[in-house]
Amino acid sequence: MGEGADPVFWGNHTLEVFPMARMHTRRKGQSGSKRPSTLRVPEWMDKEKNAEWVENKVVELAKAGNTPSMIGIILRDQYGVPLVRVVTGKRVMDIIVENGLERQVPEDLRNMIAKAVKIRRHLEENKKDFVSKRGLQLIESKIHRLSKYYRKTRLLPPDWKYSPDQAAVLLR
Repeated sequence: MGEGADPVFWGNHTLEVFPMARMHTRRKGQSGSKRPSTLRVPEWMDKEKNAEWVENKVVELAKAGNTPSMIGIILRDQYGVPLVRVVTGKRVMDIIVENGLERQVPEDLRNMIAKAVKIRRHLEENKKDFVSKRGLQLIESKIHRLSKYYRKTRLLPPDWKYSPDQAAVLLR
């Protein structure tokens, strides 16, 4: 087996599965929490935390201004809900959309725009920082690629365009 490979058993054969590489680097990206192994409501979970309770908690956390990923983390760490989808049968984002609390820009695109704004602000003070300029180019190319996907899937309006001047306004 190669270094860093996970063995996968397929019939009588053992295959090596390497983690996927990141987009603009040669690194592999191993960090991240692991999802629960079974897609059943665990026996140890409190009985009062049924689907209705979880949905109400998701709505409450969304109204408080939390993003869908933060809502999942809060429910996991503070309330002991391993997966919202297992308990309710719906994703966190579906519950948010049902209650009309979704944001106009999807969370991953918003995070990339925030990163671009932060780098742009840094470059205003440090004009000779060519490494950051390259980083800004890579982030903005990801923004354009992702916004193209969201326009195609109609999560963004067809005339939506990213512009660095309007980026700070989008984050509010």
